[in-house]
Amino acid sequence: MTEPTDLRARAADLPKGDVVAVLLEQHDRIREMFRTVLDSEEEHRQRDFDRLRAFLAVHETAEEMILRPVTARTDADVADARNREEAASNVVLAELEHLDAASEEFGDRLRAFQEMVVAHAEAEEREELPRILETCDDPMRQVMGKALLAAEAVAPTHPHPSTAGSPAAQWIAGPIASLVDRTRDAIRAVTR
Repeated sequence: MTEPTDLRARAADLPKGDVVAVLLEQHDRIREMFRTVLDSEEEHRQRDFDRLRAFLAVHETAEEMILRPVTARTDADVADARNREEAASNVVLAELEHLDAASEEFGDRLRAFQEMVVAHAEAEEREELPRILETCDDPMRQVMGKALLAAEAVAPTHPHPSTAGSPAAQWIAGPIASLVDRTRDAIRAVTR
C-alpha cells in the first residue's frame, strides 16, 4: 500500500480538481487551522475555532457522501473504519462547541481532538486515497472532486453526531441540517 509521503508526491502531479488532490490540500488546511486555534490569543480563539469547526463539519460530511461509497465498493472494512472515526470525531467536535474556548479544558480537549483528527487523516491517506487512485480513472476522480466541493457547499457547518458516519443519513438529513446551521451562523455573525 502507498505510504502518505508517496501519495503526496504522486498527488503533486494530479490535475487541479482531482478528488485526491483536493482532499490532501484540505487535510493540510485542517492541520494548519488546528495550529491557528491553539496559537490564538484568547479573544480570537472562539472565532478561529468556529472556522475550524465549520470546515471540519463540511469536509467530513462531503467525504461520507462522495468518497465513502466509492471506497466501500473495494474495501468495506476501510470505509466502515473511516465512518466510525468520523462519527466519534463528530461527538467530540459537538462537545468542544459547547465549551468556553478560553478555558483550559477546551485547550486540553482540542489538543486531544487534534491528535484524533490527524490520525484519521493519516489513515485516509494511507488506506483510502491510494485505493481511489488505483480504482478510479482520471475522469472519475475529477467528477468526484467536483461532487465533493458541491457537497461541501451545502453541507452542515456544525457537527451532527446522529448522522455522522452514515452516508445515507448525510444524504437524507444533511440538506435540512445545513439550512438550519447556515441560518444560525448568519444570525450569530450579525449579533456578535
